[in-house]
Amino acid sequence: MGRRITIVGNGELPPGAAGFIDRSDIVIRFNDCRSLGPGGTRTDVVAVCNTGRPGLEMTEGSEWRESDGVRRAVAIWSVRDPAKFSEMEPDIRARWPELTDFCVDYTESFEAIARETGKSHVVIPRDVHERLDAALEAYAPAPYVCPSTGLVAIAHVLESVSDDGDEVAIAGFGHRGWSGHPFAAEQQLVEALAGEGRLTRISPTSIFSASEGA
Repeated sequence: MGRRITIVGNGELPPGAAGFIDRSDIVIRFNDCRSLGPGGTRTDVVAVCNTGRPGLEMTEGSEWRESDGVRRAVAIWSVRDPAKFSEMEPDIRARWPELTDFCVDYTESFEAIARETGKSHVVIPRDVHERLDAALEAYAPAPYVCPSTGLVAIAHVLESVSDDGDEVAIAGFGHRGWSGHPFAAEQQLVEALAGEGRLTRISPTSIFSASEGA
């Protein structure tokens, strides 16, 4: 029997999700782990936005590294390849001049935090980002800055973490937020992946089915 890998976004969660999530074999959360509580407590991986203001806010003091979700995790994933974003910076600054610090990189700081707290640290390869850009083109998104942290993590799990027989489930993905992410296209891509059976979206029905089978 395969593993259940659950990716928990910071959006709204269905009632009863906490128990379903905590029974997973691997749970991935994001940034400040706002999903803790309604989304259970198990946390194996924290995937982070390792550039720009979010990266700075998480690494500049001790609050983030000492937070409950981060303390529970055994791994930190930096979703933005530093070389990729360095190459993207001139175009981003030309098209979105207000994003003056968007590509400032804090990967080394996350690496140091991981080392100091006994966690592994993974930088998700640029190839994942680039394959997502290509896949999103099918949905004709308006010009966007980059795929969201959540979508990059989903793609990384499907490509490099899950094995045959594993179940990949997602929850807390409302596909809304910062205008620099192509959320409408991302939602269509995620629905296509679900339609192919590559992942499932946690719902009250799936929670009930899982509890009946337990």
